[in-house]
Amino acid sequence: MSNVPILAVVFFRTELGREPVREWLLTLGREDRKAIGEDIKLVQFRWPLGMPLVRKIETDLWEVRIHLSAGRVARVFFSVHDSEMALLHGLIKKTQKTPISDLNLARSRRDLWQSAW
Repeated sequence: MSNVPILAVVFFRTELGREPVREWLLTLGREDRKAIGEDIKLVQFRWPLGMPLVRKIETDLWEVRIHLSAGRVARVFFSVHDSEMALLHGLIKKTQKTPISDLNLARSRRDLWQSAW
């Protein structure tokens, strides 16, 4: 792996200055944060990537597919523009299918982030 990242990782920030993905990460245990961070770092240094780690959801929206301990699964939705990877939304999956409310939240954050270009 190169010593220079291909993408700079940024956290989506609300108008009030909150960073929802960073806040979500801080609610997780150390080992879960470490696993998520390692997979995001892999994307950052080896972009573009595909399955099984990264899945394209739609235009300008991807998910990092993270396997945690005890068979749990996390997803971090992100968008890429130029050399930035914006982390939009994160969740621990509880069902096979990603809830539409989580997808819609990632979409709306992507749209807000893109409008700032």
